[in-house]
Amino acid sequence: MFGLFKKKPKEKQPPKLLDLNNNPIVEGSVVKSLRYELGVCTVELEGLEYFYVSKDSGQRISYTKMVDAITENQKVLLVGEDNKE
Repeated sequence: MFGLFKKKPKEKQPPKLLDLNNNPIVEGSVVKSLRYELGVCTVELEGLEYFYVSKDSGQRISYTKMVDAITENQKVLLVGEDNKE
């Protein structure tokens, strides 16, 4: 009615990521990659996209390349949280 109750546009959020054991993955998490021979990686958020950065080689891989086709979770296992304080 007269434009009083307009819906506010929602801000875009980064996707919710889960590892193969359904544990949530957030920025700063330490994970073990099961693809691309990355080994242990840290999770970085750039804009609205997550990247896995290998601690060994420094290689960066987008989260979209790590999706498991069957479960639609990430093909990684959560190791822990990286405390950057």
